[in-house]
Amino acid sequence: MNRYLKPGKGDGIANVVVQFLTKLGVSLAGSRVLLVRGRKSGEIRSTPVNLLKIDGQRYLVAPRGHTQWVRNLRAAGEGQLRVGRRGETFRFAELADEDKPVILRAYLKRWAWEVGRFFEGVDHTSSDEVLRNVAPGFPVFRITESA
Repeated sequence: MNRYLKPGKGDGIANVVVQFLTKLGVSLAGSRVLLVRGRKSGEIRSTPVNLLKIDGQRYLVAPRGHTQWVRNLRAAGEGQLRVGRRGETFRFAELADEDKPVILRAYLKRWAWEVGRFFEGVDHTSSDEVLRNVAPGFPVFRITESA
């Protein structure tokens, strides 16, 4: 299931604003700028993401599905998260679908106001079964180490 929701015009504007502020060092509700090498161009690409922290672990969730940043991250094997001038290069492990419900629930609880529309009727109160059913459409990466 390679679910992908293209960003709308409003999404593009919001991403530009969040990315601009995060690059200035203002993290909005945990925002980071993800830098990753493009799998075709080889050029560094950037996009704003929300960094989720649970029990000492850090996660990136792709609410619009198998996006370009997801494909590039998989191909590159590492990325960099930045806030202002502070950056951290990292490696990751992609979670299996059966491991995603707790992460998706926490992500929705924290950022439903921003990304809830991408989850098409699923929210943080949805059952584990519902979250497991939609999990293939939402890539989740656990940051495993700084590179």
